[in-house]
Amino acid sequence: MDRGPQRHADAADVIVIGSGFGGAVSALRLAEQGLTVLVFEQGRRHSPDDLLAARRDPRRYLWMPGLGLRGFFWQRVLRHVGIVGGAGVGGGSIVWAGVLLEPKDEFFTDPAWPASAAGWRDELAGHYRTASRMLGRETTRHVGQMDLHLQATARSMGADRTYGPTPMAIWFGEEGVTVPDPYFDGEGPDRTGCRLCGACLIGCPYGSKNALDLNYLWLAEKRGARIRPETRVEAIAELPGGGYEVRAAGGERFRAGEVVLAAGVLGTVELLFRSREQGLLPRVSPRLGERVRTNSEAITAVLADDPRTDLTRGPTISSEFYPDAATHVTQNRYVGGWHMRFQLGPLVDGEDPARRRRATLTRLARAPWQQVRLMTARNFIARLSVFTVMQNVENEIRLVFDRSPVRPWRRVLRSRVVGSTRAPSYLPQANEVARRFAESVGGRPLNLLLESVGGKSITAHVLGGASMGESAADGVIDTDHRVFGHPGLYVVDGSAVPANVGVNPSLTITAMAERFAARHAARRAATPSSTSTSPSPGSSRTIGAS
Repeated sequence: MDRGPQRHADAADVIVIGSGFGGAVSALRLAEQGLTVLVFEQGRRHSPDDLLAARRDPRRYLWMPGLGLRGFFWQRVLRHVGIVGGAGVGGGSIVWAGVLLEPKDEFFTDPAWPASAAGWRDELAGHYRTASRMLGRETTRHVGQMDLHLQATARSMGADRTYGPTPMAIWFGEEGVTVPDPYFDGEGPDRTGCRLCGACLIGCPYGSKNALDLNYLWLAEKRGARIRPETRVEAIAELPGGGYEVRAAGGERFRAGEVVLAAGVLGTVELLFRSREQGLLPRVSPRLGERVRTNSEAITAVLADDPRTDLTRGPTISSEFYPDAATHVTQNRYVGGWHMRFQLGPLVDGEDPARRRRATLTRLARAPWQQVRLMTARNFIARLSVFTVMQNVENEIRLVFDRSPVRPWRRVLRSRVVGSTRAPSYLPQANEVARRFAESVGGRPLNLLLESVGGKSITAHVLGGASMGESAADGVIDTDHRVFGHPGLYVVDGSAVPANVGVNPSLTITAMAERFAARHAARRAATPSSTSTSPSPGSSRTIGAS
């Protein structure tokens, strides 16, 4: 389709905005229902060669389109939070470590959830099983030096019984050996056994990590879904006769009967804000932007003292433990994470962000050579261990759509503190993990400077902002993911999750998207007048379903 200003097209029965976990599931399952599906993704379709090049060239790694960088890794810093993610076909799964964990019961019974007669764990149980099959869930087989040090850390914290290998979305197979599709009866692509290179977070060019372009999106395209990369959506407008118009950058406009918003928390919430402000979606709930969670996450690290140390062999994440009932820890290898040497500094305790900032700056001023040695350390990545520490405790921030502090003529997402429950930039458990691991490996424990100096909660697992509720008075979407006041408009991504998951949320987002699609299919089956095209070849079978 040619680009052109104000061009209109009846694009599809359904437009899906975003190709991450929620968007990929929606694309496949709605195509299986016989609907024509068009997926918009602002990033590029990255080839294995692109991913390999990104390991050596930051210009191929970073997504900063305003500066002409069209890689796939982005980081966005607001006043109270820093968020990292991925741009490209497959969304966040490109930079995902492949962790597939189910949360504890406390997540499903959190009062932030709307009522469910069966209970949310039972509501989602079958969909977790489907998501696990589709994403190739397998407990990691590899135990490396980093894992042994994490086990020693768990033991020293009295949590040895909670330590274990992590369930992963990785084809381990035989290392480096390529085999025909082992997951979908030959419908999927060939896969290569994990090479244990430790670089999952910068994209897997070998076909080992089960990123979404190798399962949900691959199968969706085989069932007729069209994926259009490098298409940035700027607004959504309801049409007088029903359905929606999706307005893309460059003036193109596309029409569809239904729209699935799956652009990640920042993308989805900003699109809803902008469209409501312009009067295009006037009935979006005033609760938009509220109950945003960071998964109560903090990140710490340890740099081993011995420059000959090499901890990189293995998948990025391979082991986990719970130092207490509310706190979850995983280790991270970060091959290719060259930027980390500029983001780490001394380990400093302190609940009060201002005091912690002053203490950190004092440490840096008194011993600047230590920071220089850190930033110039030989074999930095091979010696580095990073820890993601998450909790399922209650806290939140709020996103608002306000004038940019840099370009006041533009309105952008900004963060606000909500009472005394702001998302933490410091977790004492995270610092303790770093200290105990440093004792085991022989190294220096470290904090992220954006947390210790910036006072920001840093996360790759932002949630909420368009959460479920009983009505528009307390939520943005209902329990079937329908936006209150706008029939046929859905939110199916991390924005819908109403509580801190407490573990990596990818499996939960996928399970919730599977549930959305199943409910959507049930409503269509109960409404004979539903408009759809003829099913595409093979679309009658719901692949991977329970």
